[in-house]
Amino acid sequence: MSKPRILVTRAVFPEVLAQLAQHFEVTANPDDAQWTRAELIAQLQGQVGAFTFGTERIDAELLAACPDLRIVANMTVGYNNFDLPAMTAAGVQATNAPDVLTETTADFGLALLLATARRVTESEHYLRAGRWTHWRYDLFAGAEVHGTTLGILGMGRIGLAIARRAALGFGMSVIYHNRSRLSPEQEAPINARYVSKAELLAQADHLMLVLPYSATSHHSIGAAELAQMKPSATLINLARGGIVDDAALAQALRERRIAAAGLDVFEGEPQVHPDLLTVPNIVLTPHIASATTGTRLAMAQVAADNLIGYLLHGAAKTPLNQVERSS
Repeated sequence: MSKPRILVTRAVFPEVLAQLAQHFEVTANPDDAQWTRAELIAQLQGQVGAFTFGTERIDAELLAACPDLRIVANMTVGYNNFDLPAMTAAGVQATNAPDVLTETTADFGLALLLATARRVTESEHYLRAGRWTHWRYDLFAGAEVHGTTLGILGMGRIGLAIARRAALGFGMSVIYHNRSRLSPEQEAPINARYVSKAELLAQADHLMLVLPYSATSHHSIGAAELAQMKPSATLINLARGGIVDDAALAQALRERRIAAAGLDVFEGEPQVHPDLLTVPNIVLTPHIASATTGTRLAMAQVAADNLIGYLLHGAAKTPLNQVERSS
């Protein structure tokens, strides 16, 4: 009996490919070629499963062109590349990789906050350019982190993990805004306080964005929101590109209407708004919040488990939608 056919759309850990090859006929992309949409559709012909990386748009047009497809497994926790209603209508299972990256991403959130508040990137550029000639009392004096107020927009798993580090490790006061309030049992250990979005913007010394992207969260932070923040505040975006209006942010940074920003995600990435590249008071990283070897391997394993679970045993590990499984 022939094995089910699956496509792995980007380069991934060899050990994960070897595991998948035990169960499937695998078409891999070891050279990490950047396929066009037409090339992706061509590669998907005859494939019942796809191992994807959060960048491949899976919508009604692609699904109509790939009638054999039964499951698409994202290696990422984000899934704004999925048109879930279209996938459900087509009977295609969608999965992502939550949980396994929570703690690593929270670590990076604090690292990005510290680098931004303490002007690490800005000062390194200064040193590398040979401009450091003497000590001065206010040389790259940044903002305090310990004992300040951290505002978190989007208090899910990652937001909670960041809040624990901030409250228990840095003595920060934690305020947050979310679609729903945490339980008292969740708030109490970190003394987290639920506030309105307007209060969050006005009170936060450091604002951390960890909310999922959707049409309703597009440009949740734009010119109007930036105007409500303290001039001394920093903004950290770990969420998704599109949550922040990058052009408005660049202008606010240039005019010093907020002190600094740290971004790991960008609207239209891997392209970055050119204005962000010309302001000094910003830390920029290429979407690496989950990038440790152990965590990325764990994320890939979840995607592999979803493919194996659904195609061989009828149940995905982390489903995003409910579909009628064909025999």
